Amino acid sequence: MSSFRRPRLMALGVAVASSLAIAPTLVAQTYPSGNDPRNGLKYGLHDAGEAIQGMRLVSTTRKPAVLDSMVGLTFVNSDLAFRGNYVYQGNFAGFSIWDVSNLSKPVLASVVSCITSQGDPSIYGNLLFVSAEGAGNRNDCAKGGVQDPKDHMAGVRIYDVSNPKAPKLIKNVQTCKGSHTHTLIPDPKNKDILYIYVSGQQGARPDTELAGCKTGADPDDESNSLYRLDIIKVDVKRPQDAAVVSGARIFSGLRPAPRRGGGAARPMRAMSAADSAMMAAMANAGPRNCHDVTSYPEMGLLAGACGSHGLLVDVSNPEKPVRLDAVADTNFSLWHTAVFSNDGKKVVFTDEWGGGTSPNCQAMHPLEMGGNTTLVITGDRKYKQHAYFKIPTAQSPQENCVSHNGGLIPVPGRDIMVQGWYQGGVNIIDFTDPDKPYEIGFFDRGPVDAPSAEANTRQRGTIAGSWGAYWYNGYVYSSEMARGLDILEVLPGDKLSANELAAAKLIRMAEYNPQAQPKLVWPAAFPVVRSYLDQLVRDGGLAAARTTAIGQALAAAEKQSGAARKAALNTLAGQVEQDATGARDSAKVSTMAKAIRDLAAATK
Repeated sequence: MSSFRRPRLMALGVAVASSLAIAPTLVAQTYPSGNDPRNGLKYGLHDAGEAIQGMRLVSTTRKPAVLDSMVGLTFVNSDLAFRGNYVYQGNFAGFSIWDVSNLSKPVLASVVSCITSQGDPSIYGNLLFVSAEGAGNRNDCAKGGVQDPKDHMAGVRIYDVSNPKAPKLIKNVQTCKGSHTHTLIPDPKNKDILYIYVSGQQGARPDTELAGCKTGADPDDESNSLYRLDIIKVDVKRPQDAAVVSGARIFSGLRPAPRRGGGAARPMRAMSAADSAMMAAMANAGPRNCHDVTSYPEMGLLAGACGSHGLLVDVSNPEKPVRLDAVADTNFSLWHTAVFSNDGKKVVFTDEWGGGTSPNCQAMHPLEMGGNTTLVITGDRKYKQHAYFKIPTAQSPQENCVSHNGGLIPVPGRDIMVQGWYQGGVNIIDFTDPDKPYEIGFFDRGPVDAPSAEANTRQRGTIAGSWGAYWYNGYVYSSEMARGLDILEVLPGDKLSANELAAAKLIRMAEYNPQAQPKLVWPAAFPVVRSYLDQLVRDGGLAAARTTAIGQALAAAEKQSGAARKAALNTLAGQVEQDATGARDSAKVSTMAKAIRDLAAATK
């Protein structure tokens, strides 16, 4: 079932002034589905009911004992990073390193107990970076809270994980606002230099605790610590010298985002060190931080999910980022995270409506809130907003559910992502057409908690579900906040062919950080050509007689070898190039012809 609708109202927050633009509304959809198999699943921590479609659960591995507690958010799992056969799983109280050589039975290489909230990890070579935020984190990682301000740790911890069985803390890099999340941007000119953009949600620490920190209401004040993302510079040969070198001042000139229903701008949250006059001044400004930013170094771009706004930033010079555009949407409560399409022409933003702890995927909730929206990057590097997407299922009041983190599934010719929705589970979304995103598959469990005796209760239950779900070297990994680590395999079906999945599995990454997207390049291979062919058949992009003939010619060429195969492929490429003229989807036919040429060139 399709689940999309164009935005009803979009507000552009630009330098100096804000303006409003109204987009046309499409017909209402039937949402959610009354017979979706995810509706009404049995509750339970490790024996909850499950619903799955287009995927197969390969394994579920419980949390290490030292982190296997449920006390609010204190021990929940957070994000993932990948390198080789290891998965690095963050936790609000430390992190785990899993050896996933055997996907059916991951082995715990090590677990580090360290009060860190929220513990988002990134990996770069043998260096593991972990976000730390909040008032209770200590330099020594110990529990018990901070008794002396000099022991407070808020920023990014750097570990040496050259031996995954024995991580070593190298340095705590302190930042003024801590690190809720962070994003890596390699220096485009020096592979040994790495920049870390730090998104901190807290207020600026007092100067007495960390010299140089300052709370101010003026986004243009270069000394103001509030309105910036701290930028850490790391020489990977000397990570012990890592330090904050600059700040991304990408918020200047923004105005407050309008509220849903046309009300006044959203009020600022009170903070320490800000008196009433300062708060009043801040109320006239836009965001002062981002929840999460996603870099695309190959494109020199960064998509900033910055609370009330979605930003597009040029980071070709990582020390001097330049904001290109900013948008707001009255239907978006919290611009949370972003995913670029592989060609860098679209960005999917998620809305963490309710902060991720509320059950906001119930039948009564609006589709436009708590889901995704797709923005196209225009030729002049501005955003244009298109449709929304939200899981078409009615979750229970016991399930914290909202759009959260995901990443691309590398199918050539299509834009497909896999995503976590907390206790809404994991799903696969095609956003190739930004106006018509649709669901391909899903995996979901029932809630951890039993139904409440009180109808329509809003009492917060156990926080659980998929923090983020990512494709890495042929499989989907989902960080289950309360239950552990899920590994899933995507299965072929009518919306995703075996050839498309075989092509996706050709992409092999040595390491992967979802918030620092790599450019994906497919090798010359038969599955890549057949992926395009399957899409032309599915969408009617080329006459059936020709797709059948091309399929037969490919099969014949594959049975040959050497010069005979090369000649057959070159002949076929020439025929397909002629097919492009007059084809319903001439662009895809041309792309397929090029893929056949590439395959011929690679044939020895």
